[in-house]
Formats: sequence, C-alpha cells, structure tokens
Amino acid sequence: MGRTGIIAPQPERPEGASAPARGDDAEPFIRLDNVRKVYRSGEEEFLAVSDVTMTVAEGELVALVGPSGCGKTTVLKILAGLHGHDGGEVQIGAGNRLTPGRDIGMVFQQALLLKWRRILDNVLLPAEILGLPMKAARGRAHDLLEMVGLSDAADKYPYELSGGMQQRAAIARALVHDPKLVLMDEPFGALDALTREKMNLELLRIWSESGKTIVFVTHSIQEAIFLSTHCAVLTAGPARMADYFKVELPYPRKLDLKSSEAFGAYARRLYHCLGME
Repeated sequence: MGRTGIIAPQPERPEGASAPARGDDAEPFIRLDNVRKVYRSGEEEFLAVSDVTMTVAEGELVALVGPSGCGKTTVLKILAGLHGHDGGEVQIGAGNRLTPGRDIGMVFQQALLLKWRRILDNVLLPAEILGLPMKAARGRAHDLLEMVGLSDAADKYPYELSGGMQQRAAIARALVHDPKLVLMDEPFGALDALTREKMNLELLRIWSESGKTIVFVTHSIQEAIFLSTHCAVLTAGPARMADYFKVELPYPRKLDLKSSEAFGAYARRLYHCLGME
C-alpha cells in the first residue's frame, strides 16, 4: 500500500491466522504522499515532518507509532486539517477533503470533559456546536453511552468517573456527530497499565461496532501492534516513515495474544525500525 520504506522483513503469518477483513482491495480513504511539514518562527525554520507516505482504507484502525516528539501529533493535525503541509500530497475522503468540525472526531490524551456539565451534556457538545437537531443527537448520545458502557453515568459529573470512564465518555463525544474519521492522540497515555489494557479491549469493541476509520497515535509498541490493522512507524523527529505494514493477527484480539510468537515477531520488527534492538 503506497510507498512503504520497509527496512525489515514481514513476519510469517501464524498458522490459522486470518488478515483483518477491513480495507483489503478498497480504494484508499486516506492517502499521504511524501508529506512534509515545516514550522516557522520569524526567520527560523523547524522541520517537523520530513517524509510520510501511507494509505488507509475506510474502516481500518491504523496506528502511528514512534518516540515522543517525533512528529506523530503533527501528522494527526495535518489529517485533521488543523495544520497545513509544506510538501507532498494529502488526500482524504476519496478526493474530497473532509470538513474538520463536521467529518472528523478527535480524542486527546486527556478526556477534557467540562467539569460543570453532566456526562450526557459533555457528549452532546459537538452536536450543539455544529447546530445538529438535538432530539436526534440526544438519542444518538444515549446509544453511544450504552455502547461505551456508560449508560448509567449519563447524569453524573466528570469527577464522579474514573480516568478510564472519562476517556470512554470522550470517545462517545468524538462519535456523536457521526464523523467519517476519528483521530486519537495517545488517548490512553495517562492511564495506569491495567486500565490501559482494558481500554485497548474497549476500543477494539467500539471500533468493531462503530465501523469508523481510526488513526491512533501511540508511543507504545505493544499497543500499536495489538490494536491496528496496519502500523506506521515514524523515526525520531523530523518524522520519516521507517516502515508501514499490515498486522496480520486475527480479530477479535485478546490480551494473551501478546505472548504469542507472531506478536513477538511484529514487536521485534518495530524495535529494529526504531533502533532499539
């Protein structure tokens, strides 16, 4: 898919494993080709992204993995339309660039819930901002809260929820306006290890039920492999695509998959790409 820049061999498919059904033989929903980004301050320039090339099919969950500060969030902001790019091509939505507010949902490292609003009202915030019909939006918000396991928390305030529950509410908020693309910027990075693993399982369930295209930024090698249909590996900044490969591990995935030889082969591949052998 696209130019890969592969520098390590693809692990053999484990016996009995099937590739993810999403995205195969489909027209790219996202295409980045030699994308470059330069930040400018006065006469000074800082190259944040030097060369990123990848394609993403509709319905995939693609992980962007790399060291902290390498430019992963910059790539996400380019996809969101929050930043322009200084070279290369960006195509989203079969040639029609998506409208950031309407067609894209975002989940950040912190849940960023408004503490004075109840959980249902927090989820409804994008619908209010976009001026969507509120009766339909309220029904969708209730459905989403049920999907993320928070149907009993609709009338609670953020301080009454754990960190993982707040992030689930943030995911529901990102979906309430029915975006075509969901961008997630290290959404579980602030959680403890056990909660983070539970949220990984929750995200896979939510992704399966919602059918959304997701681009997920992380600096965790294990998280990137466990979640994704494809994995994009970025080098230390300025971001350069070191590898882009399909993760051919069967869905649904369970945590014991991380102890398998196939999972270990993908992890070794990422460690090699990032010079961490």
